[in-house]
Formats: sequence, C-alpha cells, structure tokens
Amino acid sequence: MTEFTAVIPARLKSTRLPGKPLSDIAGHSMVEWVAAEALKSGASEVIVATDSDTIASAVNLRGVRTVLTSENHSSGTERIAEVIEKEKIPAERIIVNVQGDEPLMDPEVIRKVADLLDSERTAAMATAAVPITDERELLSPDAVKIALAPDGFALYFSRAPIPYDRDNFRAGKNVITPGLHVRHLGIYAYRAGFVRDYVRLPEGRLERLEKLEQLRALEYGFRIKVALLDRTPPAGVDTKEDLERIVNFIRDNGIEFPVSV
Repeated sequence: MTEFTAVIPARLKSTRLPGKPLSDIAGHSMVEWVAAEALKSGASEVIVATDSDTIASAVNLRGVRTVLTSENHSSGTERIAEVIEKEKIPAERIIVNVQGDEPLMDPEVIRKVADLLDSERTAAMATAAVPITDERELLSPDAVKIALAPDGFALYFSRAPIPYDRDNFRAGKNVITPGLHVRHLGIYAYRAGFVRDYVRLPEGRLERLEKLEQLRALEYGFRIKVALLDRTPPAGVDTKEDLERIVNFIRDNGIEFPVSV
C-alpha cells in the first residue's frame, strides 16, 4: 500500500467567496469536509496548510493536523512547499495536494493519484482527468483540457479546446471524441523533493499565458502521468452559488459527514 501524506492548502482570502474554507456545510466547515474525505483515502497523515489562525482553530478532526503558513503564497503548491520545509518531510515522500474547495472529493481519487505516482518512477507528478461529454465544456476556458499521449502522460494542458478536431470543427459536427477529450481535475501527487525544486523554478512562459501552474513542470521537462476516471466527482466551490448547490446536494441525497468526530 502506498504511503502518502495528504495536504490541503486553505487560504482565508478568496477573491470570489471570502472565507471560503470556513463556509458551513451541514454543520461542518468546508475545510473539515475536505479533510474528512482525505482521512478516508487511507493517507498516513492529513495536514491542513493555512495562513489563518481562524481556519486552524476550525479544524477539529482526529488525525488531522494544521500547519500555519505565509499569507504571501501565490499557489497551493508554494504553500505545500513551506509545509515540507517546516515539517522536514523526506524527499521521497509522496504528497497529494487536495484542493480545499472540493468538499465531496472522492477518497478513491486521492489514493489513485498517489498509487499512480508510486508506480511510475519516471513521473514527477500524477493527476486525474474525466471524459468530456458536453461540447460547451470543451469550449469553456474554465474547464482545463489535457492532450494525452497514448501512454497516459500529459502532452499539454490548456483552457482552449484540445486536441482540436479540425475537420469536424469545420464541418460543424460533434467535435467530442470519446477517450480523447478529457477535463483536468485539480488534484496532484508529487514527491516532496520535486515540490522543493519546482517552487524554485522561474514561472514558465506558457504557465503565465494560460494561468496553469502545471505547465511549469512540462516546460522544464518533467513528466505528468494522468489517471482517467470513469465518473466525475461533484464540482468544487468557487462562488456563493456553488456553495448553495453543494449544500442542497448533500441535503437532498442524505449525505452524512464522512467521519465520526
């Protein structure tokens, strides 16, 4: 069984939904929901990395620790790098970056990316993707697409519709090819040593254009293995409307908090 640490970056100042990690969902904060799902994944350790004492105080789950980090990080990976330094995490330790705004993340997905990285020594990172079935999603810049090599490694990530099916686009036909057009899920597994090296690299040109930090890894020659999932986890929370949707989904489906407290 793969040994890994799940780290949940959680910052207080969210642009579209201030205080997002503290949002109440059926009596628990959002960050607690995420941490509970991470606990169910079988992670050896679950850490909430936050810039806020308030968030740290709100996490009251057995088996979950909090580490206070700087307010100045521009990404979750930078925040995780600080945790790695503070906690002196060994270079070979697998870290899974679990997004702090996905309260219904499937624990199996968390474990799957950890196992995938463990099995692929040539990969610097592992992540996940799901099939695209809606043409609007393929065309939306909010949905990040991946062009995949036959061996499951990422060739490129983009907000544009990739791969671009030229002939079908021109003919006005359905441009979605099953198994070829996939959407990226924002979950990453990487080794602690890679994270330390990654955050020291200058921002990549493509990363800057697309606003996708994973492109820095590709630009500097690192390989990213992608797990293709057969079902799509519930979407995360960016806005007040997203939060209401999640709250209603949990209520309407009778979903209980994932672990006992």
